[in-house]
Amino acid sequence: MFAEERQQQIAGLVAASGRASVTDLAERFRITTETVRRDLAALESAGTLRRVHGGAVSADRFSTTEESILERTIQRQAQKLRIAEAALKFLPQGPSGSILLDAGSTTEVLADLLARRSAGGTGSQGADGERELVVITHAIPIAAKLASTPGIALEVLGGRVRGLTQAAVGQATVDAAHKLRPDIAFVGTNGIHASFGLSTPDPEEAAVKAAFVHSARRIVVLADSSKLDAETLVQFASLKDLDTVITDRKPSSELAAALAEAGVEVVIA
Repeated sequence: MFAEERQQQIAGLVAASGRASVTDLAERFRITTETVRRDLAALESAGTLRRVHGGAVSADRFSTTEESILERTIQRQAQKLRIAEAALKFLPQGPSGSILLDAGSTTEVLADLLARRSAGGTGSQGADGERELVVITHAIPIAAKLASTPGIALEVLGGRVRGLTQAAVGQATVDAAHKLRPDIAFVGTNGIHASFGLSTPDPEEAAVKAAFVHSARRIVVLADSSKLDAETLVQFASLKDLDTVITDRKPSSELAAALAEAGVEVVIA
């Protein structure tokens, strides 16, 4: 096989899966790891992919790359719906309860399901003296979906609204989160990595997410498989901070081992 042909196939593999390791590529193409590294260097120079420790990732996985909430909402809709449906099983089951919904496209789908469930009559009506779920969020789209939902007591955390994610950020938001102790936080992430943990491109978003992680009694991460093995600029939690990760595909062997070592439950939706 000519080098150019091999490099095209490597580029296709990285584009399809999001990443590839040097050792896996060496075994697949029956070449040395040094040859793989030269191929990856050539592909990186062409802008096709980005080299990272132990391999390469697709070119769109730069540490500061961040799409708007509107762009993310229309991507991987089927996967996000399955993840959100699986997350419903983790809602508090007692006579009362509280949850925190982080900003994000998958948590927004969860908010949709909560609204539909209550509208369909399966949610409790606080006005009737029955169970009422307290929902806390800093996300404007989520607050809008749940503002008049029966059986839900909505609390919105204030702060400066960041246009890209339509979520409140800043010290006021962080301080408010630290004063709360919700039963469960459903948290989104831009990346979940074996060694780097959970990360997001923006420092202010990271500060709010870190406050959520440290405030709630239980942390459930909603992350579609495009976030697996990804690293973005700012870490906001380690794997040991988590209780459950809900995703749509089995994690890589490296990430799966790290999650198991950290005692994190993995749910495949």
